[in-house]
Amino acid sequence: QVELVESGGGLVQPGESLRLSCTASVSTIRFNPIGWFRLAPGKQRELVATATTGGRTTYADSVKGRFTIPRDNAKNTVDLQMNSLKPEDTAVYYCNAISINDDSDESEYWGRGTRVTVSS
Repeated sequence: QVELVESGGGLVQPGESLRLSCTASVSTIRFNPIGWFRLAPGKQRELVATATTGGRTTYADSVKGRFTIPRDNAKNTVDLQMNSLKPEDTAVYYCNAISINDDSDESEYWGRGTRVTVSS
């Protein structure tokens, strides 16, 4: 059974940094892609960043230049390094992973989320 567990959320002030971590119960090498979404109050779920097995990364325009998504298949983790945080980054952040088996069946997995609050 695949489990994704997020950690690292918390309360920070604007301009500060925070690093989230997502640890998988299985080898992350099977996931393509793996990444982060967020859900803010009153808003729709938003893709934040993803990383493919080939090393290609995708970022939401709102976080480009501030966030990075280090992926470590040896540790079965994908992190989200968030710098220069803004109040509008306040949300619950969810780890997401997609795998495709040999029969081309796709499976999608979600973590339970970790809350990030950016406030002075």
